[in-house]
Amino acid sequence: MSLLDPRPDAPRAGRFQWHRTHPLAFDAVLAVAVLVCILCGPVAGPHGPHAPRLGTGHLSAATAVPAALACAALVLRRRLPRTVLAVTGGCTLVELLARSGDPGAPVAASAVIALYTLASRTDRPTTWRVGALTIALLTAAAMLYGPRPWYAQENIALFAWTGMAAAAGDAVRSRRAVVDAIRERAERAERTREEEARRRVAEERLRIARELHDVVAHHIALVNVQAGVASHIMDSRPDQAKQALAHVREASRSALEELRTTVGLLRQSDDPKAPTEPAPGLGVLDQLVDGFVRAGLPVDLEIPHPPRQLPASVDLTAYRVVQEALTNVHKHAGEGARATVRILHSDSALTVTVLDDGAGRAGIPRQKGGDRPPVEPGGPGEPEDSGGGHGLIGMRERVFALRGTVVTGPRAAGGFQVRVTLPLQTVRTGETT
Repeated sequence: MSLLDPRPDAPRAGRFQWHRTHPLAFDAVLAVAVLVCILCGPVAGPHGPHAPRLGTGHLSAATAVPAALACAALVLRRRLPRTVLAVTGGCTLVELLARSGDPGAPVAASAVIALYTLASRTDRPTTWRVGALTIALLTAAAMLYGPRPWYAQENIALFAWTGMAAAAGDAVRSRRAVVDAIRERAERAERTREEEARRRVAEERLRIARELHDVVAHHIALVNVQAGVASHIMDSRPDQAKQALAHVREASRSALEELRTTVGLLRQSDDPKAPTEPAPGLGVLDQLVDGFVRAGLPVDLEIPHPPRQLPASVDLTAYRVVQEALTNVHKHAGEGARATVRILHSDSALTVTVLDDGAGRAGIPRQKGGDRPPVEPGGPGEPEDSGGGHGLIGMRERVFALRGTVVTGPRAAGGFQVRVTLPLQTVRTGETT
Protein backbone atom coordinates (compact mmCIF):
# COMPACT_ATOMS: atom_id res chain seq x y z
CA MET A 1 0.00 0.00 0.00
CA SER A 2 1.37 3.38 -0.94
CA LEU A 3 1.91 5.98 1.76
CA LEU A 4 0.70 8.68 -0.60
CA ASP A 5 -2.35 6.72 -1.68
CA PRO A 6 -3.64 4.53 1.15
CA ARG A 7 -6.33 2.91 -0.99
CA PRO A 8 -6.01 -0.88 -1.35
CA ASP A 9 -6.06 -0.60 -5.14
CA ALA A 10 -3.23 1.95 -5.31
CA PRO A 11 -0.78 -0.42 -7.10
CA ARG A 12 -3.50 -1.39 -9.57
CA ALA A 13 -4.32 2.28 -10.17
CA GLY A 14 -0.66 2.92 -10.94
CA ARG A 15 -0.90 0.75 -14.04
CA PHE A 16 -3.33 3.24 -15.58
CA GLN A 17 -0.57 5.87 -15.49
CA TRP A 18 1.44 3.98 -18.13
CA HIS A 19 1.07 6.86 -20.61
CA ARG A 20 2.86 9.13 -18.12
CA THR A 21 5.75 6.79 -17.38
CA HIS A 22 6.30 5.83 -21.07
CA PRO A 23 5.40 8.93 -23.09
CA LEU A 24 7.34 8.01 -26.25
CA ALA A 25 5.76 4.57 -26.46
CA PHE A 26 2.34 6.04 -25.89
CA ASP A 27 2.87 8.59 -28.67
CA ALA A 28 3.98 5.82 -31.02
CA VAL A 29 0.82 3.84 -30.29
CA LEU A 30 -1.25 6.99 -30.76
CA ALA A 31 0.43 7.69 -34.11
CA VAL A 32 -0.34 4.16 -35.35
CA ALA A 33 -3.98 4.45 -34.22
CA VAL A 34 -4.41 7.80 -35.96
CA LEU A 35 -2.82 6.43 -39.14
CA VAL A 36 -5.22 3.49 -39.16
CA CYS A 37 -8.19 5.81 -38.72
CA ILE A 38 -6.97 8.11 -41.52
CA LEU A 39 -6.42 5.27 -43.96
CA CYS A 40 -9.75 3.67 -43.14
CA GLY A 41 -11.57 6.94 -43.76
CA PRO A 42 -11.76 6.77 -47.55
CA VAL A 43 -12.66 3.05 -47.51
CA ALA A 44 -15.35 3.14 -44.82
CA GLY A 45 -16.63 6.62 -45.60
CA PRO A 46 -20.10 7.29 -47.00
CA HIS A 47 -20.49 7.22 -50.78
CA GLY A 48 -23.52 8.17 -52.70
CA PRO A 49 -26.29 10.62 -51.97
CA HIS A 50 -28.42 8.34 -49.73
CA ALA A 51 -26.51 5.63 -47.82
CA PRO A 52 -22.94 4.66 -46.97
CA ARG A 53 -21.30 1.81 -48.77
CA LEU A 54 -18.27 0.07 -47.29
CA GLY A 55 -15.32 -1.02 -49.36
CA THR A 56 -16.08 1.11 -52.37
CA GLY A 57 -13.40 3.77 -51.77
CA HIS A 58 -9.77 3.70 -52.79
CA LEU A 59 -6.43 4.95 -51.44
CA SER A 60 -3.96 6.78 -53.58
CA ALA A 61 -0.31 7.62 -53.00
CA ALA A 62 -1.26 11.30 -52.74
CA THR A 63 -3.38 10.37 -49.73
CA ALA A 64 -1.33 7.65 -48.05
CA VAL A 65 2.08 9.36 -48.13
CA PRO A 66 1.01 12.62 -46.41
CA ALA A 67 -0.94 10.58 -43.88
CA ALA A 68 2.08 8.39 -43.09
CA LEU A 69 4.41 11.40 -42.77
CA ALA A 70 1.99 13.30 -40.55
CA CYS A 71 1.44 10.34 -38.24
CA ALA A 72 5.17 9.59 -38.04
CA ALA A 73 5.75 13.17 -36.87
CA LEU A 74 3.25 12.66 -34.02
CA VAL A 75 5.77 10.39 -32.28
CA LEU A 76 7.81 13.52 -31.46
CA ARG A 77 4.86 15.74 -30.58
CA ARG A 78 5.98 16.25 -26.94
CA ARG A 79 9.61 17.03 -27.74
CA LEU A 80 9.08 19.24 -30.81
CA PRO A 81 5.49 20.52 -30.68
CA ARG A 82 5.96 23.41 -33.12
CA THR A 83 7.87 21.36 -35.65
CA VAL A 84 5.30 18.57 -35.47
CA LEU A 85 2.46 21.06 -35.94
CA ALA A 86 4.22 22.51 -38.99
CA VAL A 87 4.75 19.04 -40.49
CA THR A 88 1.22 17.84 -39.86
CA GLY A 89 -0.26 21.10 -41.11
CA GLY A 90 1.83 20.90 -44.28
CA CYS A 91 0.79 17.30 -44.89
CA THR A 92 -2.85 18.32 -44.43
CA LEU A 93 -2.48 21.10 -46.99
CA VAL A 94 -0.81 18.70 -49.44
CA GLU A 95 -3.65 16.21 -49.02
CA LEU A 96 -6.30 18.92 -49.52
CA LEU A 97 -4.59 20.15 -52.70
CA ALA A 98 -4.20 16.59 -54.02
CA ARG A 99 -7.83 15.60 -53.60
CA SER A 100 -9.11 18.57 -55.70
CA GLY A 101 -12.62 18.49 -54.26
CA ASP A 102 -13.00 14.72 -54.12
CA PRO A 103 -13.50 12.95 -50.78
CA GLY A 104 -10.16 12.09 -49.24
CA ALA A 105 -8.52 10.88 -46.07
CA PRO A 106 -8.91 12.96 -42.86
CA VAL A 107 -5.22 13.82 -42.56
CA ALA A 108 -6.28 16.96 -40.67
CA ALA A 109 -6.79 14.73 -37.59
CA SER A 110 -3.02 14.65 -37.12
CA ALA A 111 -2.89 18.47 -37.22
CA VAL A 112 -5.68 18.65 -34.64
CA ILE A 113 -3.68 16.44 -32.25
CA ALA A 114 -0.50 18.43 -32.90
CA LEU A 115 -2.31 21.71 -32.22
CA TYR A 116 -3.70 20.32 -28.95
CA THR A 117 -0.19 19.27 -27.89
CA LEU A 118 1.25 22.68 -28.69
CA ALA A 119 -1.49 24.46 -26.72
CA SER A 120 -1.02 22.19 -23.70
CA ARG A 121 2.76 22.65 -23.55
CA THR A 122 3.28 26.35 -24.32
CA ASP A 123 2.01 29.65 -22.99
CA ARG A 124 -1.33 31.20 -23.83
CA PRO A 125 -0.09 33.98 -26.16
CA THR A 126 1.77 31.42 -28.27
CA THR A 127 -1.32 29.23 -28.36
CA TRP A 128 -3.49 32.08 -29.58
CA ARG A 129 -1.03 33.22 -32.27
CA VAL A 130 -0.08 29.80 -33.62
CA GLY A 131 -3.59 28.41 -33.17
CA ALA A 132 -5.23 31.27 -35.05
CA LEU A 133 -2.75 30.96 -37.92
CA THR A 134 -3.23 27.17 -38.15
CA ILE A 135 -7.02 27.39 -38.02
CA ALA A 136 -7.09 30.11 -40.68
CA LEU A 137 -4.77 28.25 -43.10
CA LEU A 138 -6.43 24.86 -42.79
CA THR A 139 -9.98 26.24 -42.95
CA ALA A 140 -9.20 28.43 -45.96
CA ALA A 141 -7.52 25.50 -47.76
CA ALA A 142 -10.48 23.24 -47.00
CA MET A 143 -12.97 25.78 -48.29
CA LEU A 144 -10.96 26.39 -51.46
CA TYR A 145 -9.88 22.84 -52.30
CA GLY A 146 -12.16 20.64 -50.17
CA PRO A 147 -15.65 19.35 -50.83
CA ARG A 148 -18.13 21.65 -52.50
CA PRO A 149 -19.83 23.91 -51.60
CA TRP A 150 -17.30 25.80 -49.53
CA TYR A 151 -19.59 25.73 -46.48
CA ALA A 152 -19.82 21.94 -46.61
CA GLN A 153 -20.15 20.09 -43.32
CA GLU A 154 -16.62 18.65 -43.58
CA ASN A 155 -15.08 22.11 -44.00
CA ILE A 156 -16.99 23.57 -41.05
CA ALA A 157 -16.06 20.52 -38.96
CA LEU A 158 -12.36 21.13 -39.66
CA PHE A 159 -12.71 24.68 -38.35
CA ALA A 160 -14.57 23.47 -35.26
CA TRP A 161 -12.13 20.63 -34.45
CA THR A 162 -9.02 22.80 -34.73
CA GLY A 163 -10.60 25.51 -32.56
CA MET A 164 -11.65 22.99 -29.89
CA ALA A 165 -8.18 21.42 -29.96
CA ALA A 166 -6.54 24.77 -29.19
CA ALA A 167 -9.07 25.55 -26.43
CA ALA A 168 -8.78 22.08 -24.86
CA GLY A 169 -4.98 22.22 -24.88
CA ASP A 170 -5.00 25.65 -23.23
CA ALA A 171 -7.43 24.39 -20.56
CA VAL A 172 -5.21 21.40 -19.83
CA ARG A 173 -2.16 23.64 -19.57
CA SER A 174 -3.98 25.97 -17.16
CA ARG A 175 -5.12 23.09 -14.97
CA ARG A 176 -1.61 21.63 -14.93
CA ALA A 177 -0.22 25.04 -13.90
CA VAL A 178 -2.76 25.31 -11.07
CA VAL A 179 -1.93 21.81 -9.82
CA ASP A 180 1.80 22.54 -9.97
CA ALA A 181 1.30 25.80 -8.08
CA ILE A 182 -0.72 24.04 -5.38
CA ARG A 183 1.92 21.32 -5.08
CA GLU A 184 4.70 23.91 -4.89
CA ARG A 185 2.88 25.85 -2.18
CA ALA A 186 2.33 22.65 -0.21
CA GLU A 187 6.01 21.72 -0.48
CA ARG A 188 7.08 25.24 0.45
CA ALA A 189 4.72 25.21 3.43
CA GLU A 190 6.14 21.86 4.52
CA ARG A 191 9.69 23.19 4.27
CA THR A 192 8.66 26.31 6.18
CA ARG A 193 7.12 24.20 8.93
CA GLU A 194 10.26 22.10 9.21
CA GLU A 195 12.49 25.19 9.32
CA GLU A 196 10.21 26.79 11.91
CA ALA A 197 10.30 23.63 14.00
CA ARG A 198 14.10 23.53 13.86
CA ARG A 199 14.28 27.22 14.76
CA ARG A 200 11.97 26.74 17.72
CA VAL A 201 14.01 23.77 18.92
CA ALA A 202 17.22 25.81 18.69
CA GLU A 203 15.63 28.74 20.55
CA GLU A 204 14.29 26.43 23.24
CA ARG A 205 17.67 24.81 23.71
CA LEU A 206 19.27 28.24 24.01
CA ARG A 207 16.63 29.36 26.49
CA ILE A 208 17.14 26.26 28.64
CA ALA A 209 20.92 26.75 28.50
CA ARG A 210 20.56 30.37 29.65
CA GLU A 211 18.17 29.40 32.44
CA LEU A 212 20.43 26.62 33.71
CA HIS A 213 23.44 28.93 33.58
CA ASP A 214 21.67 31.66 35.53
CA VAL A 215 20.41 29.21 38.15
CA VAL A 216 23.53 27.14 38.60
CA ALA A 217 26.32 29.67 38.01
CA HIS A 218 24.96 32.12 40.57
CA HIS A 219 24.80 29.66 43.44
CA ILE A 220 27.91 27.74 42.48
CA ALA A 221 29.87 31.00 42.38
CA LEU A 222 28.74 31.78 45.93
CA VAL A 223 29.59 28.26 47.05
CA ASN A 224 33.00 28.51 45.41
CA VAL A 225 33.85 31.84 47.04
CA GLN A 226 32.58 30.88 50.50
CA ALA A 227 34.33 27.51 50.37
CA GLY A 228 37.58 29.26 49.45
CA VAL A 229 37.16 31.68 52.34
CA ALA A 230 36.40 28.84 54.76
CA SER A 231 39.49 26.91 53.70
CA HIS A 232 41.73 29.91 54.31
CA ILE A 233 40.40 30.86 57.76
CA MET A 234 39.60 27.38 59.06
CA ASP A 235 42.61 27.33 61.44
CA SER A 236 42.80 30.98 62.44
CA ARG A 237 39.10 31.91 62.67
CA PRO A 238 37.00 28.76 62.98
CA ASP A 239 33.84 30.67 63.90
CA GLN A 240 33.89 32.64 60.65
CA ALA A 241 34.76 29.44 58.78
CA LYS A 242 31.64 27.78 60.19
CA GLN A 243 29.59 30.78 59.13
CA ALA A 244 31.02 30.55 55.59
CA LEU A 245 30.23 26.84 55.48
CA ALA A 246 26.68 27.63 56.55
CA HIS A 247 26.43 30.01 53.62
CA VAL A 248 27.77 27.23 51.38
CA ARG A 249 25.06 24.88 52.64
CA GLU A 250 22.33 27.46 52.13
CA ALA A 251 23.51 28.39 48.63
CA SER A 252 23.77 24.75 47.59
CA ARG A 253 20.25 24.04 48.88
CA SER A 254 18.89 27.04 46.98
CA ALA A 255 20.71 25.87 43.85
CA LEU A 256 19.15 22.42 44.12
CA GLU A 257 15.67 23.89 44.59
CA GLU A 258 15.95 26.25 41.61
CA LEU A 259 17.51 23.54 39.50
CA ARG A 260 14.65 21.22 40.38
CA THR A 261 12.16 23.91 39.38
CA THR A 262 13.90 24.62 36.07
CA VAL A 263 14.31 20.97 35.12
CA GLY A 264 10.72 20.34 36.16
CA LEU A 265 9.61 22.62 33.32
CA LEU A 266 10.85 19.96 30.91
CA ARG A 267 8.43 17.37 32.33
CA GLN A 268 5.14 16.55 30.70
CA SER A 269 2.32 18.91 31.55
CA ASP A 270 0.25 16.05 33.01
CA ASP A 271 3.07 14.87 35.30
CA PRO A 272 1.88 15.38 38.90
CA LYS A 273 5.48 15.68 40.06
CA ALA A 274 6.15 18.73 37.89
CA PRO A 275 6.71 21.82 40.07
CA THR A 276 4.28 24.69 39.80
CA GLU A 277 6.31 27.48 41.45
CA PRO A 278 6.25 30.76 39.50
CA ALA A 279 9.40 32.02 37.81
CA PRO A 280 11.45 34.44 39.92
CA GLY A 281 11.03 38.16 39.37
CA LEU A 282 11.57 41.56 40.95
CA GLY A 283 9.07 40.62 43.65
CA VAL A 284 11.71 38.37 45.27
CA LEU A 285 14.61 40.71 44.57
CA ASP A 286 14.98 41.37 48.31
CA GLN A 287 15.72 37.71 48.92
CA LEU A 288 18.35 37.71 46.17
CA VAL A 289 20.07 40.78 47.58
CA ASP A 290 19.90 39.40 51.11
CA GLY A 291 21.72 36.27 49.97
CA PHE A 292 24.61 38.34 48.64
CA VAL A 293 24.69 40.45 51.79
CA ARG A 294 24.97 37.33 53.94
CA ALA A 295 27.77 36.13 51.64
CA GLY A 296 29.77 39.26 52.43
CA LEU A 297 28.88 41.62 49.55
CA PRO A 298 27.29 44.91 50.68
CA VAL A 299 24.46 45.78 48.29
CA ASP A 300 22.41 48.98 48.19
CA LEU A 301 18.99 48.49 46.62
CA GLU A 302 17.45 51.64 45.18
CA ILE A 303 13.88 51.46 43.92
CA PRO A 304 12.40 54.98 44.07
CA HIS A 305 9.02 53.78 42.87
CA PRO A 306 8.20 50.07 43.01
CA PRO A 307 7.36 48.85 39.50
CA ARG A 308 3.76 48.03 38.80
CA GLN A 309 2.74 44.69 37.36
CA LEU A 310 5.30 43.83 34.68
CA PRO A 311 5.08 41.35 31.79
CA ALA A 312 6.41 37.96 32.87
CA SER A 313 9.26 38.02 30.34
CA VAL A 314 10.46 41.47 31.47
CA ASP A 315 10.14 40.56 35.15
CA LEU A 316 12.21 37.39 34.75
CA THR A 317 14.84 39.07 32.56
CA ALA A 318 15.30 41.94 35.02
CA TYR A 319 15.74 39.47 37.88
CA ARG A 320 18.30 37.43 35.93
CA VAL A 321 20.23 40.58 34.97
CA VAL A 322 20.57 41.60 38.61
CA GLN A 323 21.49 38.06 39.61
CA GLU A 324 24.22 37.75 36.97
CA ALA A 325 25.62 41.24 37.60
CA LEU A 326 25.84 40.72 41.38
CA THR A 327 27.40 37.32 40.85
CA ASN A 328 30.11 38.90 38.71
CA VAL A 329 30.65 41.61 41.32
CA HIS A 330 31.01 39.02 44.05
CA LYS A 331 33.45 37.01 41.95
CA HIS A 332 35.58 39.74 40.44
CA ALA A 333 35.24 43.07 42.29
CA GLY A 334 37.56 42.11 45.11
CA GLU A 335 37.36 42.48 48.89
CA GLY A 336 35.71 45.59 50.24
CA ALA A 337 33.73 46.23 47.05
CA ARG A 338 30.22 47.57 47.33
CA ALA A 339 27.40 47.15 44.81
CA THR A 340 24.39 49.29 44.02
CA VAL A 341 21.26 48.02 42.31
CA ARG A 342 18.98 50.70 40.89
CA ILE A 343 15.55 49.94 39.36
CA LEU A 344 13.83 52.74 37.42
CA HIS A 345 10.72 52.47 35.32
CA SER A 346 8.52 54.61 33.13
CA ASP A 347 5.48 54.02 30.98
CA SER A 348 7.65 52.80 28.11
CA ALA A 349 10.74 51.14 29.62
CA LEU A 350 12.31 49.50 32.66
CA THR A 351 15.94 50.34 33.43
CA VAL A 352 18.10 48.09 35.60
CA THR A 353 21.51 49.38 36.67
CA VAL A 354 24.09 47.48 38.73
CA LEU A 355 27.21 49.40 39.80
CA ASP A 356 30.21 48.50 41.94
CA ASP A 357 33.27 50.36 43.15
CA GLY A 358 35.74 47.48 43.04
CA ALA A 359 38.80 47.19 40.83
CA GLY A 360 39.20 43.42 40.76
CA ARG A 361 40.90 40.94 43.05
CA ALA A 362 44.38 41.86 44.19
CA GLY A 363 44.16 45.14 42.30
CA ILE A 364 44.05 43.44 38.90
CA PRO A 365 41.97 45.53 36.46
CA ARG A 366 38.73 43.95 35.32
CA GLN A 367 38.37 43.21 31.65
CA LYS A 368 35.75 45.08 29.73
CA GLY A 369 32.70 42.89 29.24
CA GLY A 370 34.43 39.84 30.67
CA ASP A 371 32.92 37.38 33.10
CA ARG A 372 36.12 36.03 34.63
CA PRO A 373 39.15 38.27 34.89
CA PRO A 374 42.38 36.69 36.06
CA VAL A 375 42.75 36.15 39.82
CA GLU A 376 45.59 35.25 42.10
CA PRO A 377 46.54 31.57 41.83
CA GLY A 378 45.41 29.78 44.93
CA GLY A 379 43.47 32.78 46.20
CA PRO A 380 40.17 32.33 48.00
CA GLY A 381 37.32 31.66 45.69
CA GLU A 382 39.49 31.06 42.63
CA PRO A 383 37.40 29.22 40.01
CA GLU A 384 38.45 25.74 39.13
CA ASP A 385 38.04 26.53 35.46
CA SER A 386 39.52 29.86 34.51
CA GLY A 387 38.02 29.85 31.02
CA GLY A 388 35.65 32.54 29.81
CA GLY A 389 32.08 32.36 31.05
CA HIS A 390 28.79 32.92 29.29
CA GLY A 391 27.04 35.18 31.83
CA LEU A 392 27.18 38.44 29.90
CA ILE A 393 26.52 36.60 26.64
CA GLY A 394 23.38 35.04 28.08
CA MET A 395 22.39 38.40 29.55
CA ARG A 396 22.64 40.07 26.14
CA GLU A 397 20.67 37.26 24.50
CA ARG A 398 17.87 37.65 27.03
CA VAL A 399 17.74 41.43 26.62
CA PHE A 400 18.01 41.40 22.82
CA ALA A 401 15.15 38.86 22.66
CA LEU A 402 12.96 41.58 24.21
CA ARG A 403 14.43 44.28 21.92
CA GLY A 404 16.24 45.92 24.82
CA THR A 405 19.71 47.43 25.14
CA VAL A 406 22.72 46.45 27.25
CA VAL A 407 25.65 48.66 28.28
CA THR A 408 28.54 47.06 30.18
CA GLY A 409 32.03 48.29 30.94
CA PRO A 410 34.35 49.95 33.42
CA ARG A 411 33.25 53.16 35.15
CA ALA A 412 35.28 56.36 34.96
CA ALA A 413 35.27 56.61 38.75
CA GLY A 414 36.37 52.99 39.11
CA GLY A 415 34.48 49.75 39.24
CA PHE A 416 32.12 48.25 36.71
CA GLN A 417 28.61 48.94 35.49
CA VAL A 418 25.81 47.00 33.87
CA ARG A 419 22.87 48.99 32.52
CA VAL A 420 19.93 47.27 30.84
CA THR A 421 16.88 48.94 29.32
CA LEU A 422 13.83 46.81 28.59
CA PRO A 423 10.93 48.26 26.54
CA LEU A 424 7.47 47.66 27.95
CA GLN A 425 5.12 48.72 25.15
CA THR A 426 6.56 46.26 22.59
CA VAL A 427 6.40 43.37 25.03
CA ARG A 428 2.83 44.10 26.03
CA THR A 429 1.77 44.35 22.39
CA GLY A 430 3.50 41.06 21.57
CA GLU A 431 1.90 39.28 24.54
CA THR A 432 -1.54 40.64 23.70
CA THR A 433 -1.38 39.46 20.11
